[in-house]
Amino acid sequence: MVIHSIPEIGNVLRNAAVFNFKNPPEAIMNADSLLVQVEQLFRLLDERKTGYVLVGGIALLTYVEGRNTQDIDLIMAFPSLAMIPEIQISSQDLNFAKGQFGELQIDVLLTRNPLFEQVAKKYSTVKKFLDCDIHCATVEGLILLKLFALPSLYRAGSFERVGNYENDLSVLIYNFRPDMEPLFSELSGYLNDTDMAEARQIIQDIEARIRKFRKANE
Repeated sequence: MVIHSIPEIGNVLRNAAVFNFKNPPEAIMNADSLLVQVEQLFRLLDERKTGYVLVGGIALLTYVEGRNTQDIDLIMAFPSLAMIPEIQISSQDLNFAKGQFGELQIDVLLTRNPLFEQVAKKYSTVKKFLDCDIHCATVEGLILLKLFALPSLYRAGSFERVGNYENDLSVLIYNFRPDMEPLFSELSGYLNDTDMAEARQIIQDIEARIRKFRKANE
C-alpha cells in the first residue's frame, strides 16, 4: 500500500499545475504555494471539526500510484462546508459545489446526495498525515463513487473522464481484489436497472482485462 504525506499531496497538485500547459502563466507561477495551502486546508478542517471525507484522485493516491490531479475532492454536508468560509464557492447545485482555497480547486460532493452520505458514513477511514488525522474514503467507497458516476459520464460523452475513472477502478480492483457483490448490492439502491447493468458490464470488462494481464505475467 502506498501512503502519501501532506507535502507529497501538495507536490502532486503542484506538478499537475506546472505541467498542464493549458494553465495560465500566473497559475504556474503560484504552484509552489500549493504545498503550504494543502497543509493549511486540512488543518482548518481538523481544527474546526468539520465532517468531511477525502475522495477523488488524491484519496486514490493513499492506496495506489495514481494520476496527476489538479483539485481536492471532499464529501461534506453543506453546514460543514459553511464552517470553512475560506473556501470561496464559485458554483453550487443540489449535489455538488466548486470553490477555491487560495490556488487550490476544491470540488465538494454534498451529502444531500444519499450515496455520498452513505460513503461518508459507512465507507471511510482515518489516515495519519503528519500530526493530522485525515478522513479518507476506503477502497470500497472510492469504487462505489466511480461506478455511480460512470453511466452518466458515458451518456455525456465525456471520454477523458470515462478513461480516468475506468483506470482508477482497474488499479483498485487489481491491487485489492474487493468482493464486488456487496458493492453491487449497495449501489443498486442508488442506480436504476439500466445503469446497474452498465456498471456490472464495466466491472466484467475490467476483471477480464485483469485476468488476461495476470495470465500473461504468470
